[in-house]
Amino acid sequence: MSFATRRAAITSISVLSSAAGATIYYRNHRTQRMLPSYEATFSVPLECDACVNDIKSALSKVDGITSTTFSLPQSLVSITSTTAPSTLISTIQSTGRAAILRGSGAPNSAAVCILEIPPSSSSSSSPSNTELPPSSKHESPVRGLARLIQLSDRLTLLDLTLTALPRGRYRVSVRRTGDISRGARSLGDVYRGENGEREGELGVLEVDAKGRGNLVGEVGWRVWELVGRGMCVQRIDDGDGGREDVVGVVARSAGVWENEKVVCACSGKTVWEEREEMVGKGMV
Repeated sequence: MSFATRRAAITSISVLSSAAGATIYYRNHRTQRMLPSYEATFSVPLECDACVNDIKSALSKVDGITSTTFSLPQSLVSITSTTAPSTLISTIQSTGRAAILRGSGAPNSAAVCILEIPPSSSSSSSPSNTELPPSSKHESPVRGLARLIQLSDRLTLLDLTLTALPRGRYRVSVRRTGDISRGARSLGDVYRGENGEREGELGVLEVDAKGRGNLVGEVGWRVWELVGRGMCVQRIDDGDGGREDVVGVVARSAGVWENEKVVCACSGKTVWEEREEMVGKGMV
């Protein structure tokens, strides 16, 4: 079931755990409505019609997709849907092929936030390797990725994935500044807009025994209002109500068809080499 379908069917709850393991977060609306769709492009190794047919078959089982086009020469897949990018990526990858999100949404309407352990975190305030599931232990400070795609005015799709974190419940919020040098302390208070009338708490999610968790839902912000601000993910403890875990800064990302990069001008790496590096850091 797509996010839009769930959004239309459920209007009076705050958190819903889906069968796929993601936590779907909704605000308490009294009226039902369907979310606008958006277009996203993905780089996918496509060698022949059999590749296209395999991916088409997998995507046909995902709700919320209105159109799909393929380009064999460019190894690109374009999908118009109301479904979270992480779901589309995992569906494509279920066919045994890698997928890279190249762009999503209209120009200047998409953003990304890499979530990591703060540079100055002490062992008492950051997740230790001993708390992590064995399969999630790694040296990278990266612990997750949040994607933001603005669908209409003050309506943005949040697609957040956490990895390599201790099992438990986590609270996600947007913060006033983008200074992550001292984690939540330097990020400032939860940002509620200049007049204090906005919702800065973005939702709560569950991280499972494998160290992974997902939060998909709508947030009442324009993307440009969040760019440059911090995002904070805190583990919810019974004692003090929460503690700092991972933070990041929201940065603009490419809209659909805005990213034609094949080789990075800075590192000289291909997009596929960069993907392998991101996988190693826990970002994919």
